Amino acid sequence: MQRYFVSGNDMSETNVTITGDDANHIAKVMRMENGDHIICSDSQGRTVLCEITAVDRDSVHASVIEEIQEQKESPIQVTIAQGIPKGDKLETIVQKGTELGAKGFLPFSSSRCIVKWDEKKGQKKILRLAKIAKEAAEQSHRSVIPDVFSPVSFTTLLKQATDFDYKIVAYEEEAKEGETKRLAEVLYSMSPGSTLLCAIGPEGGFSGQEVSELKEAGFVSCGLGPRILRTETASSYLLSAVSYHFELMR
Repeated sequence: MQRYFVSGNDMSETNVTITGDDANHIAKVMRMENGDHIICSDSQGRTVLCEITAVDRDSVHASVIEEIQEQKESPIQVTIAQGIPKGDKLETIVQKGTELGAKGFLPFSSSRCIVKWDEKKGQKKILRLAKIAKEAAEQSHRSVIPDVFSPVSFTTLLKQATDFDYKIVAYEEEAKEGETKRLAEVLYSMSPGSTLLCAIGPEGGFSGQEVSELKEAGFVSCGLGPRILRTETASSYLLSAVSYHFELMR
């Protein structure tokens, strides 16, 4: 059954209104009609089963049949702080990270970033990433769309890290030295409802100075298993580990 996100203003106790691209998708692509059923979420955790009552030129109207009680969100709120990578890797990171339960994505610039964020095209890029997150959330039946934040500097990342309960930095040198315990130790110390910020470097990784500054800011330096991962793979590994620990082992 098709799922769509709507703003809170467009979802009341009894009715839902869908506009924009989603309305066009329902009417022109899916060719749905009155009486067809869809699932709608308000991205605040409320999900409802609806019956379409009217398909207009620019909007679709539906009535709420019943509330859907489901637990699709991770017990741990994980934000991925991602060093800006080359090409379309950030799109892959957002898409797969959304499917695996990330709460948010915070791109940042660092000394070893190969590419620099283009401010002129930046807003358009963020809007595209937000759309990718929305579509991935719908596809994976999530009830919340992850946040996609505008890029920040490395210094700003350190300042914003104070908002999180736990902080880790994925550091390839730890994996090279055989470090395999710290991630598990962090996960075992967490409890449902905790917030976790995971800093992942770009293709060139972090400099030694940056790792020192991250540690001073309270980050735990971890290896992500015994292998060296690509920057676009690291967040998927971390989110899978969180899911296994808090969703499959409970």
